[in-house]
Amino acid sequence: MEPGGGGDALPRLRRPGRRGPEPRDPQQPQAPARGGGTAEESTAVEKKMRPLNRLNIHSAFWILASIAVTYYFDFLKNIKETLQAESWWLSCGTCLLAVCLCVAFYCILYLEWYCGIQDYDEQYPALIPITTATFIAAAICFNVALWPVWSFLTPVLLFIQFMGIVMLVSLLG
Repeated sequence: MEPGGGGDALPRLRRPGRRGPEPRDPQQPQAPARGGGTAEESTAVEKKMRPLNRLNIHSAFWILASIAVTYYFDFLKNIKETLQAESWWLSCGTCLLAVCLCVAFYCILYLEWYCGIQDYDEQYPALIPITTATFIAAAICFNVALWPVWSFLTPVLLFIQFMGIVMLVSLLG
């Protein structure tokens, strides 16, 4: 660039081999579309109107993995034995998980299904952070309570169980 050549600097920045029409300025009015629109627009409208499939491969995988962990690692038997040992960590984790699930069911069943509020996270912004915090606290409590049972596998097994619960709840709403 030459010093003092202010007006010429802009055209030099453009790509020299550019082909096709220049991009449209969004400020300029565009001609109205004739007919029913393009095929791309109609498929976009169809995609918006079609409901989402709630049970997909990802959800089914986590739910089935959770069932497999429950069966092959005697999950319920070990939970029962830990409860009989009066583990405060497990009791605290169970209460926190119950609070988390109550808030989730409140959002899904009451707000979304009964009241018809689709954007409850905008109307009640505190619900999602409360649910997240209680879920993380419950996970920590369960890890501490069940560490003597499965040792280093405890976080992995609990993660699979938590993902199974989350995917099962997501099937509702």
